Amino acid sequence: MSLKPPPLQNDCFALPPGVNWTPVDQALAMLRDRLQPVVARETVPLMQAAGRVLAAPLTARRSNPPLPNTAVDGFGFAASSVAGQEEIALPLVEGRAAAGLAYPGTVPAGYAIRVLTGAALPEGVDTVVLDEDCATGEGQVAFRGPIKPGQNTRRAGEDVKTGDQILRQGRMLTPADLALAAATGLADLPVFAPLRVGVLSTGDEVVPAGQPAAPGQIYDANRPMLLSLIARFGHVPVDLGHVRDDRDVLRARLDSADADAILTSGGASAGDEDHVSALLRESGVLTAWRIALKPGRPLALGLWQGRPVFGLPGNPVAAFVCTLVFARPALRLLAGADWSDPEGFLVPAGFAKRKKPGRREYLRARLRDGRAEVFKSEGSGRISGLSWAEGLVELPDGAAEITPGVPVRFLPFGGFGI
Repeated sequence: MSLKPPPLQNDCFALPPGVNWTPVDQALAMLRDRLQPVVARETVPLMQAAGRVLAAPLTARRSNPPLPNTAVDGFGFAASSVAGQEEIALPLVEGRAAAGLAYPGTVPAGYAIRVLTGAALPEGVDTVVLDEDCATGEGQVAFRGPIKPGQNTRRAGEDVKTGDQILRQGRMLTPADLALAAATGLADLPVFAPLRVGVLSTGDEVVPAGQPAAPGQIYDANRPMLLSLIARFGHVPVDLGHVRDDRDVLRARLDSADADAILTSGGASAGDEDHVSALLRESGVLTAWRIALKPGRPLALGLWQGRPVFGLPGNPVAAFVCTLVFARPALRLLAGADWSDPEGFLVPAGFAKRKKPGRREYLRARLRDGRAEVFKSEGSGRISGLSWAEGLVELPDGAAEITPGVPVRFLPFGGFGI
């Protein structure tokens, strides 16, 4: 039986009194503090858990490795029986120890046994000599000392012990995580249900790709871009289509949306045809965030029938940047995952720019010869720059004078999970 978390509070997006312009870090901190999972918990077989978000910590049911074993093919014995010897020859017991085949007896002190990689160490064996360092014949094995006790062996539980916490709640499960869970005896994992994220384009000027476009109309670049981003983030994209500037039609589309959260593009400002913000205002759950960043100042945030709505700018470049910077970490929290800041690093600038104070800026960029070069135009209508770029250069809120060679922070798209 799945367990649904409580709904978000109506004031989860509310700004503090008197706040007009919201710095990027303050906006991110508010999202981090106020959002919580909106999806149910369930249990799924391990083989179906890739990419899912853990709804509870995982504890090892079995140690890894479960028994002491050999790390190489070779010959095993008790180190105490050859202590201090330089040239060693030991008689071999009959049989061998192989992975999955426990040796039935005990190896007496002063004797050795053939062991293969991964075999549990027979009783009486605590050390192994590598095959290539041995000579065999006439029922004996010979090798040189001195010997280090325990060499070429693995201790029971040296990786993970029974009862250890191996993975934390909120982790999005990777292939390596599934290997760890399987190795420690786990077959069914507690996870959150996948977050379903609806994507809706608005505006009379927008025409879906493939349809005739009249003069003054543009093709819908946002919807395919945002749906693809949602899938790359690990959520379930839900295509809500395109709605013209008709408030009743928009209301009906939002009402019928089969989604846990919704991203809209266009109509998020305060103009006559900005129907997304108008509808959220009618519902009594709208906060218009004027973010101090470039590109993408207006961000309409609210709840529609309890579902969080992110009203993104209509400009594709601004919508892209706002999705990476704000929607991505917020959606992770709604999905039950950990908050995630993008991984970035300092590199020398391969460009020059004078930046005014007041807004954080994100420039489309890529690395060449160890330097960050930026797209030839900062125009937010230049969609080709998104395709050209391999990441973003983040410039701080204050004034900055960037000259070639000055360190700048580069955020590769891979750090955003795309």
